[in-house]
Amino acid sequence: MNTAVMEKPEKVAINGVDVPTLLATIGAVGAQPELAQFTFRANSKWLTGTRSQARINGFSGAGGDHTRVEDFVVEGDHPSVLCGGDAAPAPVEYLLSALAACITAGIGNIASARQVKLTSVETTVEGDMDMQGILGLNDEARNGFNNIRASFKIAGDAPSEKLQQIVEQSMARSAVLDVLTNGVKVNVDIAA
Repeated sequence: MNTAVMEKPEKVAINGVDVPTLLATIGAVGAQPELAQFTFRANSKWLTGTRSQARINGFSGAGGDHTRVEDFVVEGDHPSVLCGGDAAPAPVEYLLSALAACITAGIGNIASARQVKLTSVETTVEGDMDMQGILGLNDEARNGFNNIRASFKIAGDAPSEKLQQIVEQSMARSAVLDVLTNGVKVNVDIAA
């Protein structure tokens, strides 16, 4: 009789990503596509002036409801030149940082799955906006960004072509980039 104790395989982290769990997650969702359905939430309250505070906790996905240990608290405000208190980033700045974070997270996962060790990833995202729209001065000016530019500096133990492919694949799979480039229907309920 073999009395050897079965040991759990050691987690192999590359770039801080638990690759076996990443690949197991992809396999599980591939086998059960209903696990891929997620709903994320943010609850916001006005504080004063142009300042608000959002609490982020709780989401549905992977077959159930989930909560985090504690709320993430995010405040938004406008710069003082736009009549705000300049106490927090403007909401559009969060949008730019969300785009950077989404693509950067994908870069980390994709590089890790491809066994590429990263040494650095730096992202700059800028957006151009004509403020006449949101100020109600020109109905033909958009309220949002007219143009967004993202640039990536990536280094790792792979040739530059492979690093570029990793960034391109991350962009192709980015949820935030998808929302920005393809739009999304927004339903609004108002209780007064």
